Amino acid sequence: MASSSGDMVLEADYRDWIALLKPRVLSLVVFSGAIGFFVAPGQLNPVLAFTALLCITVAAGACGAINMWYDRDIDAFMRRTRNRPIPAGRIQPGPALGFGVTLAVGSVLVMGLALNLCAAAILALSICFYVFVYTAWLKRRTPQNIVIGGAAGAFPPVIGWAAVTGSVDLIPLVLFGIIFIWTPPHFWSLALWANDDYRRAGIPMLPVVSGAKETRRQILFYTIILVPLTLVPYAMGFSGLPYGVVAGLLGLVFLERVYRVITDQQDVQGNSLTNDAPAKAAFKYSVLYLFALFGALAIDRLIG
Repeated sequence: MASSSGDMVLEADYRDWIALLKPRVLSLVVFSGAIGFFVAPGQLNPVLAFTALLCITVAAGACGAINMWYDRDIDAFMRRTRNRPIPAGRIQPGPALGFGVTLAVGSVLVMGLALNLCAAAILALSICFYVFVYTAWLKRRTPQNIVIGGAAGAFPPVIGWAAVTGSVDLIPLVLFGIIFIWTPPHFWSLALWANDDYRRAGIPMLPVVSGAKETRRQILFYTIILVPLTLVPYAMGFSGLPYGVVAGLLGLVFLERVYRVITDQQDVQGNSLTNDAPAKAAFKYSVLYLFALFGALAIDRLIG
């Protein structure tokens, strides 16, 4: 099969279509969505709970596929992404886009028919925000792309809650806020050690535009906001002391990881990294942090 450029397109298999869904990203999205309907008042029968979780999963995967279609040009320049199915030539752009759009529309329709219109509307909003606001508008235009675009990844617990209750309350909005504020220190830690990739692709990530020193300051700023924000469920009486203790301890460790990032070696101008190990460690811990934090909230609710 030939591509439009005349090059041969490699044969794709099922693993390439799965790769379009960004399965590594899916795990955290699905988990946070599951926590949303687990801590919500009321219950879903197992079939509807599975359906809600499946819709969130499929919608997130659809966003990943559409994102890969849109970003196929810059993905080809980045070491981290150049072997993705589209830039590597294993899947053509048209089928990838069709795959993503079909999954997106299908997930919203099933959520609306099987659960409720509120959950379906928020699911549709999350898809549109990720595709049109973050991917098509912000990502290539502003170093604040992750700050504003982080809202797209913060919707799953709200969707999970709405799937159970048919409405939105203050608690899911707090969970939304936690993920929203968590996203900049999480992603900018990645951007610090992937800085060359973003520079090569011409993406105005904060380290590319403002340098490593300012990025470290912003990571610290958002982490300082994040840690007390995670204690709000305890302060509201929604969770108990076990969650409050775990959230506090996890936050202290996160601050320690961030401290190592901001004290990392710099050049004379204070803009360049000479050692990316602290940034990698902070990025990896940030993923574990959110899993552990939301898991602690669920366990706390379970034990009453």
